Amino acid sequence: MRTELFDFELPSDQIALRPATPRDAARLLVVRPGVAPEFDDRRVSELPDLLQAGDALVVNDTKVIAARLKGRRIGRGSTEPAIEATLHRRIDGARWRAFVRPAKRLVPGDVVRFGDTGAVCLLGQLDATVEDKGEGGEVTLAFAFDGPVLDQAVADCGEMPLPPYIAARRPPDARDRDDYQTMFAHDQGSVAAPTAGLHFTPELMARLVRRGVAVHTVTLHVGAGTFLPVKADDTSQHRMHAETGVVTALTADALNATRQSGGRIVAVGSTSLRLIESATDESGVVRPYTGDTALFITPGYRFRAVDVMMTNFHLPRSTLFMLVSAFCGLDRMKQAYAHAIANGYRFYSYGDACLMFRTPDEGRTHGSAITARPHRS
Repeated sequence: MRTELFDFELPSDQIALRPATPRDAARLLVVRPGVAPEFDDRRVSELPDLLQAGDALVVNDTKVIAARLKGRRIGRGSTEPAIEATLHRRIDGARWRAFVRPAKRLVPGDVVRFGDTGAVCLLGQLDATVEDKGEGGEVTLAFAFDGPVLDQAVADCGEMPLPPYIAARRPPDARDRDDYQTMFAHDQGSVAAPTAGLHFTPELMARLVRRGVAVHTVTLHVGAGTFLPVKADDTSQHRMHAETGVVTALTADALNATRQSGGRIVAVGSTSLRLIESATDESGVVRPYTGDTALFITPGYRFRAVDVMMTNFHLPRSTLFMLVSAFCGLDRMKQAYAHAIANGYRFYSYGDACLMFRTPDEGRTHGSAITARPHRS
């Protein structure tokens, strides 16, 4: 499909720079295809009233790391140019793939010294060697520390990796250490928050459980590639960055039992949805899953497992807007976004949310680009 089909105009003053307080006070646009009203203005706090006993809510328990590092190139030439790196994919205990800028300042073999404060970094500094250099400013960094020591050094030296549309308007601060982390955060490894999960509070979760809605966790470590725009003219030419995920046997069994008993699988966020769909076979059975996924969902994709999706409002021409368009239809989602803009909804990571009920006949033919390297047990 042509990428331009997924374009729309958003006033800049509707980009949220801070989350709602309390978190579940955020607005929630309910999209029910074929049901009047098709667009219903609600609040996240009303979510228990919008779901049914027997439904299964699936949340991503990944934890965001302080993945944005600022430093300088050392040891080559008379100058030490400033370098900024955003870690996005761990290779092993000491090496990360990262996006750097300005990438033209680095070649393989260069040493970058990050940080100027911290309890772990030697003299407040963390060194990394550029092992190789790829396309789009991507490099492999081999750090002087590894394992838990490196994790602590990154936490000491790094900043929360706010999305570009927020970071361009204000610097990250101490509030973001909490604001940009969901209440489910457990397994460390993401460089971007699964933002639909930011709306949940312990009180809301307690009400969902009383309603009879089960809650299950999956883990998908979100990479910085989630912020990359689709630059290709046609969606078939876009390459997704792989991300690592886990669906345990316990969660897979619970979701299969939900489907068998007539309940619905409700994915909180695009990350949960993409991972569940990656773990589901052609017959609709969710399997235990450990591995990489680069599932790219566009209109024409046949959804195998997820019935309802809660997600934030996404950027134009993004893979995420393409995903929601596959879920409810491109024309319908353009109308939904136009409704949200006209009614003052707040957009993107710290913004409001959308609860979408999939049309049964929507997305029932194959046609998405799928790349995955799973290990199922």
